[in-house]
Amino acid sequence: MKDKIPLIAQKIAESSRNVIFTGAGISTESGIPDYRSQGGIWDKFRPVYFDEFMSSKEARIEYWRQKTKLYYDLRQAEPNPAHMSIFELHNMGLLEAVITQNIDGLHQASGLPDEKVIELHGNTRRIRCMSCGKISSEDEAQKRVEAGDLAPECECGGYLKPDTISFGQAMPVAEVAKATELSQHCDFFMVVGSTLLVQPAASMPYYAKQGGAFLAIVNLSETPCDKMCDVLIQGKAGEVLTEIVSQIKQR
Repeated sequence: MKDKIPLIAQKIAESSRNVIFTGAGISTESGIPDYRSQGGIWDKFRPVYFDEFMSSKEARIEYWRQKTKLYYDLRQAEPNPAHMSIFELHNMGLLEAVITQNIDGLHQASGLPDEKVIELHGNTRRIRCMSCGKISSEDEAQKRVEAGDLAPECECGGYLKPDTISFGQAMPVAEVAKATELSQHCDFFMVVGSTLLVQPAASMPYYAKQGGAFLAIVNLSETPCDKMCDVLIQGKAGEVLTEIVSQIKQR
């Protein structure tokens, strides 16, 4: 790792188009459980598919019941050293964008402006009406649920749902297109905390590599891209990114 971190720091400092791709592994260090590992969210809950949500009030009630279980974990979570290190890169003028699979809003909470964050799976802190598209407050919807309105609806009669991508729901076209463009044209692409198993997000490192970018991966477990990347570090996101920023500052 002693040789790898200085190399990543050098590539970031020398590149003009640096893109960072983040997954659940960056947010677990803020106390947010991931979805797929043993003991993760899908071990505890059966996912409510999008068509179920739209066609069944019972399914919507179950969806909001699950959302309530996770609400307080998310509200208490704060950006960790990995999020703050990425924000420092932004302040140093060394970050073109973050592409994230995460729905927790912690990149924005660290200080990154919205336009720097491409959210492939949405953001649970926003609530969207599935009919009129109006955006409202997560806190307001949660208060309604806890007051007994177990499947809240918009004033237009549409169903309220966190602005995230559920199983069976179409991916956001604009965000996927933007992420693809950024990946194809970047100089440096770093994966942080993702197993790279969920499509189409998992294609982004391939686009970057095909476009000639330097590809780095920082993740605790194996990924399908490990053999094709230029640098692989199996370590904790917060520790590794903090050291990368420190090395850049020493240059």
